[in-house]
Amino acid sequence: MTLDEGYIKYDIDWTPGPAPDIKAACELDRWRRPLHAAGLIGEYADLGIGYGNISTRCSAPGEFLISGTQTGHLAETDERHYALVTAVDIDANKVSCRGPVKASSEAMTHAAIYALDDRIAAVVHVHSKSLWETFMNVLPTSDARVPYGTPEMARELARLLARTDFNKTGVAVMAGHDEGLISFGPSLEAAAERMLSLVRPAEPESG
Repeated sequence: MTLDEGYIKYDIDWTPGPAPDIKAACELDRWRRPLHAAGLIGEYADLGIGYGNISTRCSAPGEFLISGTQTGHLAETDERHYALVTAVDIDANKVSCRGPVKASSEAMTHAAIYALDDRIAAVVHVHSKSLWETFMNVLPTSDARVPYGTPEMARELARLLARTDFNKTGVAVMAGHDEGLISFGPSLEAAAERMLSLVRPAEPESG
């Protein structure tokens, strides 16, 4: 794991303020809890660094609600732990957000996925050494030279969607982001279940 894990790499324009969407935050927490319980969202205790995040698209074009930076250690969250991303400029490496906390360090990556298809309603980013190693180059896998939270990663996800079956699987391995995987879906349930299904034991075949 790289030492810069969990840190914001983009220029952030954060406007502190009240919780932007309590109902959406509750729904995010509903699906975040099983991901946290499975160890896919959490904290590297020895480093004091959180990992994993979850977001949902909002009604206004280009906006989405995402878990705040360094909230991974929390087993349960509420509206105080989410930020509304209002604008992202990938080329300028800039993210604008408002709310009680700053947006996750992966906000630019989430924004890039939402920009790929208007039907994408939610994005989940997790960490798992075992899943990362098991599904590397089995599921769609990003170029190992591309680091997380950067404009390059945003463009790399677009490449995966165009040239692999990322659109079908809805899950990709981030080779240049130690232990990182990302999923999306037409709903929060779909995005979370695609990731959770990777950690559930396969059901035995009947007959």
